[in-house]
Amino acid sequence: MTSIPQDKIIDGKAFAAKVREGVAADVTKLKASHGLTPGLAVVIVGEDPASQVYVRNKVKQTAEVGMLSVHHELPADTTQEALVAKVRELNADPAIHGILVQLPLPKHIDEAAVIETIVPEKDVDGFHVVNSGLLATGGKGMVPCTPLGCLMMLKDRLGDLSGKKAIVVGRSNIVGKPMAQLLLDANCTVTIAHSRTANLADEVRAADIVVAAVGRPEMVKGDWIKEGATVIDVGINRIDAPELGEGKSRLVGDVEFAAAADRASAITPVPGGVGPMTIACLLKNTVTAACRQNGIDPESL
Repeated sequence: MTSIPQDKIIDGKAFAAKVREGVAADVTKLKASHGLTPGLAVVIVGEDPASQVYVRNKVKQTAEVGMLSVHHELPADTTQEALVAKVRELNADPAIHGILVQLPLPKHIDEAAVIETIVPEKDVDGFHVVNSGLLATGGKGMVPCTPLGCLMMLKDRLGDLSGKKAIVVGRSNIVGKPMAQLLLDANCTVTIAHSRTANLADEVRAADIVVAAVGRPEMVKGDWIKEGATVIDVGINRIDAPELGEGKSRLVGDVEFAAAADRASAITPVPGGVGPMTIACLLKNTVTAACRQNGIDPESL
């Protein structure tokens, strides 16, 4: 990475820190002018190590910006009924404005049923079908955190996105589909591609903006990137790295980073790109949810 000009790198850590500063300022204003403290509840089931780390970061950052942070840790053998009951309890709690159930859940629990139990206005992950529908139809729902973070970084780097050709490689409900919708709302011409797209390289070469969220290490090759394009790499994949020593591994994105960086005008690294923005946008969404639930325009802060 040392040979890549630093002005090409979209620093997600620095950008997320700026977003968190803004959230902290908004929380201070809400407390002072409305006596309102936004509250976020995080529920985790089981002891998945990656989820544990992620939840600890969420809980810590929620408290750091001055919000109420509530953390419920349930055992791996928790029944679906018990988890749904916990979500309903949080739905009814006026001090809680955002509810996040950490995924993945144990195999015996129906994730979709749990997500649908969260009332849409407290669904700060933006996964509820009502929020998906509002996003698809131009309404004001909660927007999934990762695509929201990607859009914020794109607008910060490029300004007005109108008329730009964008490709989203990946079609998940969590990133690919909502990302495409956000780009469409920003007046981009959007192509949704995936692992089975014919002539994927040619599709990518036509794009001014490339968002890779397909979950395959370095699938998008550097020479697919149009000269001067902006690349947002959502992927985070652990691969073997024998060059670092026996049994060692390293993280890579869905894009062949060094080769893509030669051609792109701007690119997010992995790690340190999109990842930090996800939690920052979760905090931002919680403030938005608290405002809407109390009849306050979030834009007025």
